[in-house]
Amino acid sequence: MHSTVDTFRTPQGVTLGVEHFGDEADPLVLLAGGTTMLSWPDALCEALARGGRHVVRYDLRDAGASTTAAPDAPAYTLRDLAADAAALARGLDDRPAHLAGIGVGGMVAQVAALDHPEAFSALTLAGTRAVAPGPVDDDLPDHDQTAMKERFKLPKPDWSDRASVVEWATAAAEVFGDDPDEARTTAGRIFDRTPDTSRPVQMANQLGTVFAHLDCRPRWRERLSELTVPALVVHGRRNRFFPVGCGEALARDIPGARLLVLEEAATAIPAASADEVAGEMLKL
Repeated sequence: MHSTVDTFRTPQGVTLGVEHFGDEADPLVLLAGGTTMLSWPDALCEALARGGRHVVRYDLRDAGASTTAAPDAPAYTLRDLAADAAALARGLDDRPAHLAGIGVGGMVAQVAALDHPEAFSALTLAGTRAVAPGPVDDDLPDHDQTAMKERFKLPKPDWSDRASVVEWATAAAEVFGDDPDEARTTAGRIFDRTPDTSRPVQMANQLGTVFAHLDCRPRWRERLSELTVPALVVHGRRNRFFPVGCGEALARDIPGARLLVLEEAATAIPAASADEVAGEMLKL
């Protein structure tokens, strides 16, 4: 399916890299990257477009084709990223959008739906949790510590060398249970779209490390009961980074939310699951 790559400039002067699928007259589904737009597989974007949606996936700040400044010392907050999502939704369609976020993009999506309820008609949260990076609440599972130790044992790549970054990303994906072939392809595409090869920028694109430095206050989990839009929570059973209990808790915290557990998935949405996930999203 044909897609169009472009940029969008918010009223606040932030440039966001975007890619369009489908007919722009159709209802908008906005996919927040985690952190790059390539966190959302092509197959899912295409399936949603075939279902009669205008699909736009986009890069968060300091990722892909979006505004890049200092990803190791960002001068913005999680709420600013949420405002970006709302500005993008309003700028692309005069109707409320279905907002979806994956990984850390799911944190952006939660705050966006809470802070800008008029901008969104539905919410999909994939492979994420209801608290910011750092210590988790007592009732939520933390990262799988064995997987984290294995990941940190991997030799650090030469962030200026494409082959080195791709091999590292592939090995890291295997640690977390994702398909290595899909991870290899995605890592290469992310590298090719990254505006420069400096270490902070490449790490922000491949790892989303900007979130380790981001001001994510105040907490938003206690506000999730305020959400009134239809919501879908998608989570991989084998997710070792955000274990499935995080998704189960989100589904409990959001009134009326439906939970879709992908039994064979880990952190990424496999291309093989794209039709199933799209089908559930199209019901919202």
